[in-house]
Amino acid sequence: MAFEANLFAGRTALVTGATTGIGAAVAIALARLGAKVLALGLQPERLEVPPGLDLQAREVNVTDAAALEASIAGLARLDILVNCAGIIRRGDEHEIDVFEQVIDVNLNGTLRCCRLAREKLARQGGVIVNTASMLSFFGGGLVPAYSASKGGVMQLTKSLAIAYAEQGIRVNAVAPGWIATPLTAALQSDPARAEPILQRTPLKRWGQPEDIAQAVVFLCSPAAAFITGAVVPVDGGYLVS
Repeated sequence: MAFEANLFAGRTALVTGATTGIGAAVAIALARLGAKVLALGLQPERLEVPPGLDLQAREVNVTDAAALEASIAGLARLDILVNCAGIIRRGDEHEIDVFEQVIDVNLNGTLRCCRLAREKLARQGGVIVNTASMLSFFGGGLVPAYSASKGGVMQLTKSLAIAYAEQGIRVNAVAPGWIATPLTAALQSDPARAEPILQRTPLKRWGQPEDIAQAVVFLCSPAAAFITGAVVPVDGGYLVS
């Protein structure tokens, strides 16, 4: 941790997909730095909240616009929105119903949250951080929907950065590499698939959710005040190797 303990004191953050994996790490990181955090996800009981943090978990699906709107309406203010909700369905995404489901969560869900939060974020000159992926930059034969959705998140981030700038809202994204989360559990447990990943990754390890969370914290902080429309790879060097 290289940030002041009270960095986000007095600020409110909303994090989606925040009950496991990267989203949970982001929610906890923001709360540890003083933010009041509302963590939305499908399994709020799985979020282990360290003592002393102002962090509340609530069951909300990002495909449910009414539930999202109600959650945002219940906030007195909103300074930070981090969109981490995402699904992947390896091998099944060539089926149109699965393809549509993945797009609805990963891409449409991101837009839903951004547009619903826009008004409150504008009051504070707030910030949005979306979750793109390495697959924003190249394809995946087993995951055409996930790849398409994350490519869309990258372009959505750039577009909203332009559209929201006049209201003082910065919009950026992180692009995680191979991170040790439930989404990659099957890959981690299969040496035949895990070894090529580690061999290509210059830092020779799986990333941790906290690695992504620290990049998100930077993008939300005053240190990134002149950064908007950026998509920041956090991948141990995978994309350049």
